[in-house]
Amino acid sequence: MKEQVVIVPYDSNWQAEFAQIGASLRQALGEKALRIDHVGSTSIVGLDAKPVIDIQISIATFNELHAISDPLAALGYAQREDNPDLTKRYFREAEGMRRTHIHVRELGSFTEQVSLLFRDYVRTHAHEAKRYAAVKHSLAKSLRHDRDRYTEEKEPYIWDILRSASKWSQKIGWKAGASDV
Repeated sequence: MKEQVVIVPYDSNWQAEFAQIGASLRQALGEKALRIDHVGSTSIVGLDAKPVIDIQISIATFNELHAISDPLAALGYAQREDNPDLTKRYFREAEGMRRTHIHVRELGSFTEQVSLLFRDYVRTHAHEAKRYAAVKHSLAKSLRHDRDRYTEEKEPYIWDILRSASKWSQKIGWKAGASDV
């Protein structure tokens, strides 16, 4: 049976959960991880979300992926070889662990930067967080049993917000701040 799409109210514990997971990742990966960031909806205070902690780990190059794969496996995270997105390597938690998606991207790559820009823009624009939450609730209601289509249907909104985020980034000279961990 396919997993249902469930959006829950913002949970202030998500920040602490990320901090704990992020600290264990930093300890295991050391300087091999150039950045470890809390991304995705649970990283945005006040935003309703699927209760999944999304973490982005930035590395110099995928040629060095082996240096972090074993430590991630030791922590219980397995690489998903079926990931169709070639701009990242994707790891998931072992059964019984807290639901966590780890997105490993190359430092400075478009997708690494876009993930951080989207997060920072929505964090600083409460009206966008509110609008995004409404879109997610509506889609989750109509597509509760179709996770893939839920993700696809969010895409136009995400690109819309990224257009606004791009303009905002130019006005303020945005660049990614310090790594979260």
